[in-house]
Amino acid sequence: MKGRILLVEDDGTFRGFLRTILEDDGHEVKTAEDGMKGLRLLREENFDLVISDLKMPGKSGLELFRETRNDPDSPQFVFMTAFGKVDEAVAAMKEGAVDFLTKPLADPDTLLVLVRRVIENQSRARVYLTLKESEAAGLPPETLIFAGKGMTELQKLVQNVAATSANVLIYGESGTGKELVARTIHLLSPRRTAGFVPLNCAAIPENLLESELFGHEKGAFTGAVQARQGKFELARGGTIFLDEIGEMPQPLQAKLLRVLQERVFERVGGSREIRADVRVIAATNRNLLTEVVDKRFREDLYYRLNVFPLHLPPLRERSDAIAQLADYFLLKFSRQIGKNLHGIEDGAMEVMREYTWPGNVRELQNVMERAVILAQDLIRIDHLPAELRREQIPAKTDCREILKATEREIVIRALSKHAGNRRLVADELGISRRTLQYRLKEYGLLEET
Repeated sequence: MKGRILLVEDDGTFRGFLRTILEDDGHEVKTAEDGMKGLRLLREENFDLVISDLKMPGKSGLELFRETRNDPDSPQFVFMTAFGKVDEAVAAMKEGAVDFLTKPLADPDTLLVLVRRVIENQSRARVYLTLKESEAAGLPPETLIFAGKGMTELQKLVQNVAATSANVLIYGESGTGKELVARTIHLLSPRRTAGFVPLNCAAIPENLLESELFGHEKGAFTGAVQARQGKFELARGGTIFLDEIGEMPQPLQAKLLRVLQERVFERVGGSREIRADVRVIAATNRNLLTEVVDKRFREDLYYRLNVFPLHLPPLRERSDAIAQLADYFLLKFSRQIGKNLHGIEDGAMEVMREYTWPGNVRELQNVMERAVILAQDLIRIDHLPAELRREQIPAKTDCREILKATEREIVIRALSKHAGNRRLVADELGISRRTLQYRLKEYGLLEET
């Protein structure tokens, strides 16, 4: 794990010696000969670690630490001090410094081991923060994500592009699993030890989206009571996933283009440039080329994002995967609820195979969760929503039968909503518990509640 290090040391010979050691180990190093220059660099750039002499003419290392330690993205500090000043270094650690080393440096490996430990801890902390904000911390098996013959070629493409740093643009209808594919690319990539940070561009109000992406400084706008990191900072060294990229307003498209071209950005209300060591994976359910032609999406941004396009087929084109997906969701929700179900009856599986799934895999997941709640042994046709079963009703069915089926579905939904509590169900439906009992018996629902 390599990092960006600021080295603050007034002794030029010792400063050069330390810089050589750190750069030979693969770290990027900036230097300052005093605390004032060190402070300027900290205000202008991001660092993972500061290694500073404790005592220097002018602004000391301790003063530099105290002036910057409350910044939201402040780096860790390691102090270098003469043997006779160890007590002062220990006092600095009590204020929040991570460690200290004595001068002269007896063994370069002592420095390198300490630096590696600090930077690895920083990386783990960033991963923890991003996982807390993620919709999910885990993934289903890769074989499930790419289930069905129609996904074989896509899986190969994902494996090929994952090892590169290329931007990826994922096309697909809502619910096809675009974020799962993006997470898979991240986990197969060299960036997998850093964070995966998702952001749905359509879910954030336009006036807040820039702050979500790039962060803001204290006082940048009404309500900005403290500085805040944006998604690009949280994803440093990792991957940012921009879902529904076609919904991004054009002024913000221009700022995203600059990040992709120059790899730098500024927080809202700020002026210092922050490096963007981030891989970008975007996704859309729109035809972005059409959006470009209609002047709703920037052409230059389109070509920057569309380096490696991936197209996810809808579930209706993956009917051979429905049984595998349904079995996975059956097992998942059975464990969550604590049920021991024996599977899905053939009739119910056939209904699911013939359905067109406008909501794709997300809709199938919701259908299976509902069915698991209702079922007692097997998942049957009656446990599927009315929209799936509607196609199974013969054209000449008596209107009273259609009405009965609809009423049965309403009762099932109320049972699901209230976890089988018949009193609450009866209250919601506006009927007596005795009438509800009659309806449950009539519709064959007594054993399911």
